Amino acid sequence: MNLSDIPFVFNRALSLTFCKRKLWLMFIVLALCGLLVVFFRGLSIGANEWVLMSLNFLPFFLCAGVLLSTGILLTRIYHDEVKQKPISYSGILSRSWEVVIGASYFSIPIILGYLLLWIFLGFFLLLKQTPGLGEIFGIILSFGPFLLNLASLILCLLNLAMLFFVTPVIALNGLNRVQVTQILVKRLKEDPFSNLLMIVLGLSPLILVGGLLIFAAVLTGRLCYVCVSILSIKYCSLFLS
Repeated sequence: MNLSDIPFVFNRALSLTFCKRKLWLMFIVLALCGLLVVFFRGLSIGANEWVLMSLNFLPFFLCAGVLLSTGILLTRIYHDEVKQKPISYSGILSRSWEVVIGASYFSIPIILGYLLLWIFLGFFLLLKQTPGLGEIFGIILSFGPFLLNLASLILCLLNLAMLFFVTPVIALNGLNRVQVTQILVKRLKEDPFSNLLMIVLGLSPLILVGGLLIFAAVLTGRLCYVCVSILSIKYCSLFLS
């Protein structure tokens, strides 16, 4: 794909996006993801900072797996629409069921990697609490938690990149891990600029809409959550999600 193809691709995708069935499907999926986030936020009530960190990151990785599977289904629907084939959501879902379920397992290595980083961070915090020498260890090894937190953020970026790069490859080529890896490596080697530009363009609507929603939620919280219990705030977050 060349840069000159972007306007045509964008206009075609925009014309096929606002479909009631697609919007209802994404509404249900995003609502379930919102429930998952609120559930983890409810678990974080009264938790210490170490546990709170995992309860903030894990919903992100779990929701990414759900969105990856949903994206595969939508990509196959869009592929048939572009080819002007008859569209049957139930038929596409029945043919894609194994791929949709199997794709969610692509998030497992990232989740396990994060849990490993989180456990190492717990060791650093435990070492810091050692009587007598804990403060010295905390100063000398202060780079350890920094590197672990940086690695956790990199995993988040990797998860986002997986949504944009892996989803169409799996949707059109199946779950062959070797083939998927070869296609991704080939694309990134041949034209890294265009691929990086595509993910920036793809993230722009997410950042814009997400920023507006978060800002509206913050304004709502300042206006309506004054002198309200923490549990009530969590319930309000459920309906806002």
